Amino acid sequence: MRMLRQSLLGELQFEADNTRKLFNAIPDEVLEYQPNDFNWTIAGLAAHTAEIYSWWDSTLHEDVLEMSTYNYDKGDISSMKSIKAKLEENIAGAVDALKDYPEEKFMEMWAMHNNGVELMPPMPRIQVIRSFLMNHLYHHRGELIAYLRACKQPVPGLYGPSYEEALAMSQ
Repeated sequence: MRMLRQSLLGELQFEADNTRKLFNAIPDEVLEYQPNDFNWTIAGLAAHTAEIYSWWDSTLHEDVLEMSTYNYDKGDISSMKSIKAKLEENIAGAVDALKDYPEEKFMEMWAMHNNGVELMPPMPRIQVIRSFLMNHLYHHRGELIAYLRACKQPVPGLYGPSYEEALAMSQ
């Protein structure tokens, strides 16, 4: 069973490196880009992406995430240096939460509520890890990639060369 925790830890660390690559491609001059009035700015989206790593501890150690008492701490979003510092802090916390986590607890139930109203039904923690923590991260990184391209910024390859990298290699 220890293999599940090790597999998750490997994925967490691999994907943290991909998030770092993406964050390193975001220049400060595009932080205020917002595709429309209801989407986040790049700075807000990057801060939220960094924040997802902070959820590992509560997902693993609390049975219910109560959103009415959740403190959203995006930190200083005025520069990528600040956002990347928050990312590193949150990645370290995620790794610490997972590295010695008892495997038998992955099947215990977890839920999300807001003032006692169920927002996410109870599900095994392993399902929460895959969907709420990992897939959610990938979703927002995809948005960041689209935002960068809209700002005519090159995108790094995360799973092989990006379009921009492949184009440069072919020339």
